[in-house]
Amino acid sequence: MHPLQEYQLLESRRQFLGRGKNALGWAAMTSLLGNQWGAAEGLPQTLPHFPAKAKHVIYLHMVGGPSQMDLYDYKPQMDAYYDKDLPDSVRNGQRLTGMTSGQARFPIAPSKFKFTQHGKCGMWVSELLPETAKCVDDMAFIRSMHTEAINHEPAICHMQTGNMVTGRPCIGSWISYGLGSLNNNLPTFVVLVAEPTNKEQIQAISGRLWSSGYLSSEHAGVSFRSGGDPILYINNPPGVSPEMRRKQLDGLQAMNRMTSAATGDPETHTRIQQFEMAYRMQASVPELTAVTNEPESTYKLYGEAARKPGSFAYSALLARRLVERGTRFVQVYLNNWDHHGNLPNRMKDQCKDVDQACAGLINDLKARGLFDETLIIWGGEFGRTIYSQGGLTKETYGRDHHPRCFTMWMAGGGTKGGSIYGETDEFSYNIVKDPVHVRDFHATILQLLGINHERFTYRYQGLDQRLTGVEQAHILKALIA
Repeated sequence: MHPLQEYQLLESRRQFLGRGKNALGWAAMTSLLGNQWGAAEGLPQTLPHFPAKAKHVIYLHMVGGPSQMDLYDYKPQMDAYYDKDLPDSVRNGQRLTGMTSGQARFPIAPSKFKFTQHGKCGMWVSELLPETAKCVDDMAFIRSMHTEAINHEPAICHMQTGNMVTGRPCIGSWISYGLGSLNNNLPTFVVLVAEPTNKEQIQAISGRLWSSGYLSSEHAGVSFRSGGDPILYINNPPGVSPEMRRKQLDGLQAMNRMTSAATGDPETHTRIQQFEMAYRMQASVPELTAVTNEPESTYKLYGEAARKPGSFAYSALLARRLVERGTRFVQVYLNNWDHHGNLPNRMKDQCKDVDQACAGLINDLKARGLFDETLIIWGGEFGRTIYSQGGLTKETYGRDHHPRCFTMWMAGGGTKGGSIYGETDEFSYNIVKDPVHVRDFHATILQLLGINHERFTYRYQGLDQRLTGVEQAHILKALIA
């Protein structure tokens, strides 16, 4: 008996109904699409729409929300406001999280860190980031980012997918879908979760953040582990030779092709591709992760922490090695920026983790001729409040979530180095000039990659879905070289 016929005879009721839903789905889709019923849903468009400035993206997401006024948004006027209540006219009825909404007062906590101007652009940078400060003329700062989300899960989801509701494709998946791969032996979209030195308050980092959502699952991020095998189950088990594995995959591929022909399920085609990618990665991943082969000059750039697998410095170095080999999008997460208490001490650890590594990444890419084609992004999902959460002393304080304003920066990839965009009020609480919404930020990233965000759509459930959503998004032309 033909293997596929045998499978259909043995299938369960659940499997039969699962196959049957495709017919209902097709009928529903034809009613939604009208005269477009014959068009393939979600067919990739001809991209880029215009010459791109960037080919790769390295997105360094600081999970938890870094405090902008302790790093990049210098507010010296606040020294005179120490322990005074935040004026009602500044707060203006803004909603608060449950962590501070019950406080009797909102005492202002000026940053205890010194700031100095750097570079030709004169950007003020905290003493916590001495190495990064040397690179300000290569960086484009946005001090007026804002979002609607006030808690971590919806805020991170918003920053990563353009929507606070989970289930949408993340930006890495959108770019994988639109631009495709530059190296068939490595994933187009790779995720690295770095381990912070300080672990006082770790936020959950869910795999759905690098989900492909309604896009084909081949566009989901491939997560590399910080210890042991970078990718689980990629290596052959003991006793299985490469020749035996190749024969096994050929047989499995033949069966999957029969299933694909019979059911038309696009995920079966994805499964074939992913098995083949895994086979090719058996040779490419060990070479990629052999960072011990790097010269000593590399560790002088990134710091000694780059020798430790899983550290942020190691992840930054691995990100460079990935884009050097053609990976399109590298997402790096670093936890523990959620500083509700003990901010000064915890901030020192966090900045030590990222400072030299970020500067090293910029200078390394420049030395290798990759800086102009690689867009680096640094930032969190929201900012922090100028008022203290809990107790306040000259030595320690905490800060609550603050969606109204926060700072991010970009470097390379066609951005205008030495740019400083947007302003906040003297309390770093409200934006007073050039507000930048998350969708504006996403539209600008796509623009740098040669993509018109309004034309970059995917037909799903009868709608032309976009990363930037349906509201108007503005490209930050002032930050583009």
